[in-house]
Amino acid sequence: METFAHANNSLDNLPPKIREYVQEKINLCQPSNFHVCDGGEEENQQLLDGMEEAGVIRRLKKYKNCYIATTDPRDVARVESRTIICTKNMNDVVSTPRSGFPVVTDPNLPKNLKQTPLGNWMDSDEMLEIMEQRFDGCMRGRTLFVIPYMMGPYSSPYSKVAIEITDSPYVVVSMRIMTRMGTQVFKELKESDGSTIVKCLHSVGVPLPTDKPICATWPSNPERTLITHFPERNEIISYGSGYGGNSLCGKKCLALRIGSTLAKREGWLAEHMLIMSVTNPEGVKKYFVAAFPSACGKTNLAMLRPNGIPGYKVECVGDDIAWMHFDDEGRLRAINPEYGFFGVAPGTSKSTNPIALDMVHENTIFTNVAETSDGDVYWEGIGEEIDGLHETLIRSWKNKRWSVDLGEPAAHPNSRFCTTIKQCSILDPEWNNPQGVPIEAIIFGGRRPAGVPLVYESFNWQHGVFVGASMRSEATAAAEFKGKQIMHDPFAMRPFFGYNFGQYLSHWLSFGKKEGVHLPKIYHVNWFLKDSKTNEFLWPGFGENIRVIDWIFRRLSNDSSQKAAARETPIGLLPDQTTPNGIRGGEVNPALFDISTDFWREECKSIRNYFQENVNENLPEEITLELNALEKRLSQQI
Repeated sequence: METFAHANNSLDNLPPKIREYVQEKINLCQPSNFHVCDGGEEENQQLLDGMEEAGVIRRLKKYKNCYIATTDPRDVARVESRTIICTKNMNDVVSTPRSGFPVVTDPNLPKNLKQTPLGNWMDSDEMLEIMEQRFDGCMRGRTLFVIPYMMGPYSSPYSKVAIEITDSPYVVVSMRIMTRMGTQVFKELKESDGSTIVKCLHSVGVPLPTDKPICATWPSNPERTLITHFPERNEIISYGSGYGGNSLCGKKCLALRIGSTLAKREGWLAEHMLIMSVTNPEGVKKYFVAAFPSACGKTNLAMLRPNGIPGYKVECVGDDIAWMHFDDEGRLRAINPEYGFFGVAPGTSKSTNPIALDMVHENTIFTNVAETSDGDVYWEGIGEEIDGLHETLIRSWKNKRWSVDLGEPAAHPNSRFCTTIKQCSILDPEWNNPQGVPIEAIIFGGRRPAGVPLVYESFNWQHGVFVGASMRSEATAAAEFKGKQIMHDPFAMRPFFGYNFGQYLSHWLSFGKKEGVHLPKIYHVNWFLKDSKTNEFLWPGFGENIRVIDWIFRRLSNDSSQKAAARETPIGLLPDQTTPNGIRGGEVNPALFDISTDFWREECKSIRNYFQENVNENLPEEITLELNALEKRLSQQI
């Protein structure tokens, strides 16, 4: 689908400042026509029908209003090397690495780009000139869509209004799922002229007609892709990629990168965290947030079906993003700025996440999954035996006939489902509360096959910030990295920082110095420890993770008779399994709580080298003190 036959070609419903901005981009991008989206059902169905007719998406026969999109094989994930924060002052975004900046060798990247493991920076004026050249005429032969949307609940003082301009109908229908979309969001503006709106400009980068070879179902321009952010202008400009993390600008681009800079400016936190409620058998409810790198189990934990301790109930507020503010009474409260789920499909099954599997059978857009001959979806780890796995009855994400004997996956490892939050059967009643929900615990975690115990509690807020800053995890398919290398991923935010990581740490630490605030306790979990001899997981995970959540829940009790038992170790407070008040609900392999002094000494060396290389003079003194204290405690360990 290249142009939208029902385009309204009218900017009358836009606030004055936004009308000017959109007209400027129409003149620059030169589309065939333009359409201001209302977010209604009729418009959505017209877009879906148009894409289906053009072969961009395929309707799934087995489910109601479900579709599959398959991308160019070169456009399947976030591209961190091409994701850039642009300001006038480099130190606002990145520190100068101790070993210097690498030389830019990619001819399609700007030569003056400064790349680091904690983010990429370029001068905003220089980048604007580059992006102006890329966008000049880039929408010829296509429709320019204007998407008004809001991140966060209506009537919330913490929500943000934005617009996205795009030439991708896939983006339009996906943003309708992921955000509160339509011109009604302008009623939420504090300044009626639209001057505070976050502006997003996106193009797949393929004007028509073109003599370049392109994927018939997925126009994109991977060689020239750039995803740029301008915090000083509250603007996002993304070119060349149609993949969700690069093109759905409300998601990582606004919710985290621009969001984190707004949070620093305004005194709150924008974090890569799920939000869940946990109700114990006595009916007491508490809310937790948790930060894991992408594809490390956030959605599974947010939709946990408890198994192992009777009487617990888990409900979901959100599975990916938390915007958190301290209220007038000093309590940390969180809203989920999103309106849908953009979840990783592979590994999602009736055993790992039955809630997610149930909710995607209606009104869902799948991307890069496989399709069975009877119109069902298929991916690795779906956990169902399907006739024809050894025959060519399955259509892979590459749009080819597939069988298991080919030796390659049917679905891409980063294939996704995009579905509305209202279809989640365990949605917490307060999920849409404009004031957010009160947070009592913050949980960090990642994939660590060795050395890091199942769960531990930080000694205090400052130590907890250090724990978050020191997170490391195996790389996953959500970005372009290869293999299972252990990567530093502080706060699970490494790909999403909108400003200098050292300043980010100072911002977190500042809340520990505020008077009259009730600071949540901070924990670290690791579901992925393996037996060094058998390579089998030591912890059953999934539903039985409630046993760890139960220990955290009881650690928060003010009643000493109910409080879970803990023992002090050099790295933090671990469950005391010598008492009945440790991890409950069954046997626990003692290896899950081993603290190897040699391992942690090496861990400290890696953390220190990482900080010295990538944060150096911007590292807060408090973090250095915590690292020194950890090394001292380890040296005193017998």
